[in-house]
Amino acid sequence: MSIRVRFDGDHSEQELQSLRQWLLDDPEVRRHARVRLGGPPVRDGEMGAALDVIELIVDSGFEALNFALAYVAWRATRPAKPSVTIEHDGTKIVLADGDPETVEKIVRALEAKRS
Repeated sequence: MSIRVRFDGDHSEQELQSLRQWLLDDPEVRRHARVRLGGPPVRDGEMGAALDVIELIVDSGFEALNFALAYVAWRATRPAKPSVTIEHDGTKIVLADGDPETVEKIVRALEAKRS
């Protein structure tokens, strides 16, 4: 299973790098997911573009709640709260704020296709 996270805004690359490190520091996420930064495909003759996505490749022991809690904890540390898009298996959710239902929204989106 793959989960992709994108940020909108001027500082999206810095936010991606910050969230990636936060996820790598979380033992539950790290135990069940490979976390990597990526960018759009590079065409012949072009230099690599800026990073634009975090991709988590997760195993069968992965719990969506662990990712959601890590994301919400990270977001609480951010001075600016950029819009984020989380994609999984054709399902996309856009989170524009840190409302109390954020954890529930993430878990629902990530577990929708698992059952």
